[in-house]
Order: sequence, then C-alpha cells, then structure tokens
Amino acid sequence: MLYEQTIEEIYESQKGNIGAGKVASYIPALSKVNPDSYSISVCDLDGGEFSIGDSDKKFTVQSISKVFTLAMASRYLEDELWHYVGREPSGTSFNSLIQLEQERGIPRNPFINAGALVVTDKLVDLYRKPKQEILEFVRELCNDDDVYYDKEVAASELENSYRNMALANFMKSFGTIKNDLDTIMDIYTSQCSISMSTLTLARAFLFLANKGVVPSTGKAMVSPRTAKRLNALMSTCGLYNESGDFAYRVGLPGKSGVGGGVVAIIPGKLSIAVWSPELNANGNSHRGIETLEQFTTKIGISVF
Repeated sequence: MLYEQTIEEIYESQKGNIGAGKVASYIPALSKVNPDSYSISVCDLDGGEFSIGDSDKKFTVQSISKVFTLAMASRYLEDELWHYVGREPSGTSFNSLIQLEQERGIPRNPFINAGALVVTDKLVDLYRKPKQEILEFVRELCNDDDVYYDKEVAASELENSYRNMALANFMKSFGTIKNDLDTIMDIYTSQCSISMSTLTLARAFLFLANKGVVPSTGKAMVSPRTAKRLNALMSTCGLYNESGDFAYRVGLPGKSGVGGGVVAIIPGKLSIAVWSPELNANGNSHRGIETLEQFTTKIGISVF
C-alpha cells in the first residue's frame, strides 16, 4: 500500500528539479528556508509509514492549517458557517481584495485568506482558548504532542500582515467578521506558523482518508459527512487558482501552503505529504505538485 519503490523513483527523478520556482519572500522569516529542501512521506490506514528525504525537518504549514481550523469550526457550525463564506473556487490569488469587494464581503471559499479569516473569527466564538485548542486539535490528529507554533515566523507574519488586515477590515465593514481584528490576526498568523515534518503532516491528514476518524486512536474528529465535505472543498479550492490544474494533473483532494508543503489523500487508503519550498507563480510548491502528479500517474489511482 505504501508504494515505497515508486516514491523512491520519484524522489530520485525530482531531486535535481530545482531553480524553477522561488521561496516565499513576502514573509521575511520564510525567505530563510533552504530552497533545496525536499521530502516525501506517506501513511496508510493500516499504520504503515514511509518517508524519504528531509522528512525529519520541520516547516511551517501555512495555509494547510486552514483545513484544521475549518474542521474545528465545522464540528459545531455545520451549515451555519456557509452564511459567512462560500464554497466555490475563487479563480483569483489567495489574498485578492478585488473579488471580495465584488461579492460584498463574503469570501468565495474558506481556503483563500479572506475565508480563513472568517473561520478564525468563528473559532473565537466557539473556543475559550483558540490558539491552545488549535494546537491540541492538530496534536490529536497526528497523535504527537511535539507540534508547536514557530514564534519567529508567526511574529514575522503578524508584522507584515497588511493585506490580511485590509481583508479583515473590509469584511468587518460588511458584518462578515464580528470579533476584535487584532485577536483574529494573532490567532490566524499563529495557526499558519504551525511547524510539522512531512511525516507528522501526513499522519494529521489521515482522518480525512478515514471518514473523520484518526486511525491510530480510533477517535472521530469530525463526522463522516463533514470529512466528505472537507475533501470536496480541497478538491475544488485547495490550491487556489491552480485547483483545476491540480485536479487535472494529480486527481486527489489536496491542500498547499506557501511554506512549500502540499498534502493530499486517497480516500480509504492513505495520505501523502511533500515539502519543497520553491513556489510557482500561483504560490504552490513546484516540485510538490510534480511529485504528486507522478505518484498518482505511476500507481494509477486517483478519485477520478
């Protein structure tokens, strides 16, 4: 099930595929990352795990964290959440202001920055200590207490969060966001700074391959209905304005982050995480997408 030989072949073929993208620089702390870093980890529902490359190194998951916070909000809000955020692909960059103005303060989906800020606003209402409980949720997903915020990256993001603050202020003017913006921004930049290896990230996403249940503990983190919906949203919106191309090339529900991580799942089978910090023009890992395309092509399995 783990396809070790296939992953080793892909790793060797992609190891020299560098220089085609650029490390994120709009967040100063992210610009320090080694652009050559590369790792792949796969976990299956039977407890099997296989990793190759820099899989012992941690990186900040950035927008991949939006799946975690959406799952936390969905546990309580269900359909009520969709009064404040949509479920359609954006077709625009992840931090676009233009679309938000055209649609009168309702973000197109929860995976663009504006939509994730709305979800974070809801966590302030739902949880007494959102920052602490986000970490606890992620630790439960991967059954690992060694998951923390990267305080340097969080501080760097907060200091340079001009665009996100503009999005939040604009939505607050429409009543889409209710809570204190400084509180929301502190939580949001912290969640983006969650630091994980590809192995812990792949473990954390196994619940979405298993109808909402963490295989290693048997704990249901979300309902099967919510897990299905989260997978659907990842399929249509998980890679911003490259989501259609990702579905065409890879054919799996997935989520990316500007830290260079990409994670995807095969429902009922496994999760796979790739880290390669060089980003393409859409802000997604260039080598990560190439890796996942080769993976589903070689094993002949996708959701389509």
